[in-house]
Amino acid sequence: MKKVVTAVLAAFLLSAAAAHAAPAGPGKNILVAYFSYSGNTANIAKEIHRRTGGDLFEITIVDPYPSDYHACLARAKDEQQKDARPKLLSKLADVKKYDTVYLGYPNWWASIPMPIASFLEEYDLSGKKIIPFCSHGGGRLGRSVSAIAKLCPDSEICEALSVHYGGGGTLSRDIDAWLARLAAEK
Repeated sequence: MKKVVTAVLAAFLLSAAAAHAAPAGPGKNILVAYFSYSGNTANIAKEIHRRTGGDLFEITIVDPYPSDYHACLARAKDEQQKDARPKLLSKLADVKKYDTVYLGYPNWWASIPMPIASFLEEYDLSGKKIIPFCSHGGGRLGRSVSAIAKLCPDSEICEALSVHYGGGGTLSRDIDAWLARLAAEK
């Protein structure tokens, strides 16, 4: 019985912390934007969206990456070496209405995938709070946060969340703890 009460109390405290972590009130419009290749980042984005609200937006490109993982990696490496900007297929109607942008992506070659660079250059995020989250296979955040800061020098870049692959059984707890830290920084 004691374990059940402890588990229920822990779940309540984590959900309360997550509820307070999401910016609320007028002028605190949230966008959860993400690029996902394998679905890991999409699942993380959906969990963040569930906790923060706002709008969920998938960044897609005109010429999708090959389904073969090795071919995808080769193309991603080539795009990074050429500093390419893949053409975006998905479009946001009005980025001005957002104050906070949770930005998700996989770590590709120790940085952001080039569709993220396309997104950051296409939309003016000056004066907005950008909160990165990154899925990875072991490379953690790499140089991704500094790449975002370089592309968005007039935005506030907040603490990033690093998630190994899809996050496994600790994903919910990791997101809640991260959101609680972000809320404490306000």
